[in-house]
Amino acid sequence: MSFELLVSLRYLRAKRKHGFISVNTVISIAGVMLGVMAMMVVLAVMTGFGTDIKSKILGMNAHIRIMGRAGSITGHEAVLKKIETIDHVIAATPFVHAQIMLRSGSRASGAILKGVDPLQAGQVLDFRKSTLPKGFEVLAEQGPAKDADPVRSAPGVILGKELAKTLGVDQGDPLFAVSALGTSLTPFGTRVPHMKRLTVVGVFDSGMYDYDSSFAFVSIASAQKLLRLDGSSVHGIEVKIEDIYRADAIAESILTELGPGYWAQDWMEMNKNFFSALKLEKVVMFIILVLIVLVAAFNIISTLIMMVMEKRKDIAILKSMGATAKNIMKIFMMEGLIIGLIGTLLGLIGGGVICFLLQRYEFIKLPSDVYYISTLPVEVQPLDVILVALSAVVVSFLATLYPSYRASRLEPVSAIRYE
Repeated sequence: MSFELLVSLRYLRAKRKHGFISVNTVISIAGVMLGVMAMMVVLAVMTGFGTDIKSKILGMNAHIRIMGRAGSITGHEAVLKKIETIDHVIAATPFVHAQIMLRSGSRASGAILKGVDPLQAGQVLDFRKSTLPKGFEVLAEQGPAKDADPVRSAPGVILGKELAKTLGVDQGDPLFAVSALGTSLTPFGTRVPHMKRLTVVGVFDSGMYDYDSSFAFVSIASAQKLLRLDGSSVHGIEVKIEDIYRADAIAESILTELGPGYWAQDWMEMNKNFFSALKLEKVVMFIILVLIVLVAAFNIISTLIMMVMEKRKDIAILKSMGATAKNIMKIFMMEGLIIGLIGTLLGLIGGGVICFLLQRYEFIKLPSDVYYISTLPVEVQPLDVILVALSAVVVSFLATLYPSYRASRLEPVSAIRYE
């Protein structure tokens, strides 16, 4: 052990008659610890929030959507086969969607109707955070034969839980879907919006209020009948790919293969503003929280300055014995770094424990209609931990420079003249 490190460790333990120095050291360590804990927890929550929202968005939307410029895709089976042969494409499925009105008794609500193939949708959409698969199993069991006979059994529909609350319906209840896209001709020669009777076969909970309050899923056959589409026509094709962060490049490859008459949307483009705002908010929060560590750095500065004043005689004796200004500077720099390292280590441990408890027990609940999610999500990324630790140590190191420099400039003669 170098003598600079030995002396700096000794200075951290104050004598009994100078107990205030050790108290200031503890306060400095606590300041760094709290700053690191705050940074770690907040960044973990921000990262978890982004990851959770992303998984829920991809649970209700595919990585890429291919749509026809004419408004629909005719002969989608051939287009589907072409897409499935393209590199990095895992699966693809057709879909139909439109805005409709749902009515149950005296209650009514607007909704986004999405017609899917219940057997293929699970291969494209990510259901890990949703209860949709159970409803899709019922739609698959119901089959197209029953859809064709509304007298025996009305086509099934799966509603978001908030939409079901608004309409006052539950599983097994009937309701009516009204579409302005497909109109019916009355005996008097006037056209009225097309209406179709549906039966609620499931209520899903995606954990995201916007989806739970607006989405209604039916089979493609039911959606085509309600919207008066040809049996071979769909609004688009949803695609799942291997690497979600290459969605834009793979979408271009698909469009090149299909030729003109098609356009594409990837999940990043559809939610660009949201994720950009989330990323900016994370950066701003990190900068603000670094200020907490800067406040702790001032504690380190004041502690070292008081220690330099207290140890003037020791510094003079060390210099008289041959210690250079560089040695003295290293003593106090090491002391400040030790304070910063201990505080950073304790902060990382404390922040890790808090993140574990938040992730394990989810004891902080959030209003889902405001924050899109019902619990506080947490995800600790190694890069964030390294960034937090590095920031705290660098700030602590910078805080040692001025007191250490002042200590190295002390003249031995002036310090021990009257001793």
